[in-house]
Amino acid sequence: MALTSAQLHYSIINDVVANGRAPHLSVLASRYHVMPEEMQKGLRQLADDRGVVLHPDNDEIWAIHPFSLAPTNFTVRAGAKVWWGNCAWCSLGIAALIGGEVTISSTLGGEGQPVSVTVRDGTVEDSNLVVHFPIPMQRIWNNVIYSCSTMLFFESETEVRSWCFRHGIVIGDVRSIDTVARFAGDWYERHRDKDWQKWTVAEARELFARHGLSGRIWELPDGDDTRF
Repeated sequence: MALTSAQLHYSIINDVVANGRAPHLSVLASRYHVMPEEMQKGLRQLADDRGVVLHPDNDEIWAIHPFSLAPTNFTVRAGAKVWWGNCAWCSLGIAALIGGEVTISSTLGGEGQPVSVTVRDGTVEDSNLVVHFPIPMQRIWNNVIYSCSTMLFFESETEVRSWCFRHGIVIGDVRSIDTVARFAGDWYERHRDKDWQKWTVAEARELFARHGLSGRIWELPDGDDTRF
């Protein structure tokens, strides 16, 4: 098997979907018949390609979006299987990737009352929640774990404003859960593909526009040919 970012991503994310956890570096090295040092290089390249987030001290996998491999404020269940989502956006992306009936458990603003969201085949059922995006998209990968941790469910924009004032966080963009679910479905639709690669900035900009996502939070720099 070729040790490419696309192949590694495909192997890892399908393990996560099937088992709820990522394979260790040593398991991947054995799977690909390479030395651990070569697999370490492959994982670091995949991290540079924004396909995974690695722990800074051991190169094991911390997150492969939309999945977190550490506990978060978002638990996603389908039947007997359980995963952690990095954020509201990611959790809705997991629901779209898994399909069928999926339940997302979280708390309002990461501190309030528990909420449960049912998603069936990518469509949210009976929920009027909103999702807050406080971090501009062009800065999201500066610290993606923190960025994800701030994308939370709320009952209303008024609640978002109160939360932002209380925590000293600048209010960003607030979108309905239905809009974010549709967007998440499109954004993550190819994350289980064998030829996976990140969206280009131009592709990301088109996806934002398709779902009516505009304004300061969704602006991306012109002329940037990196992948988002």
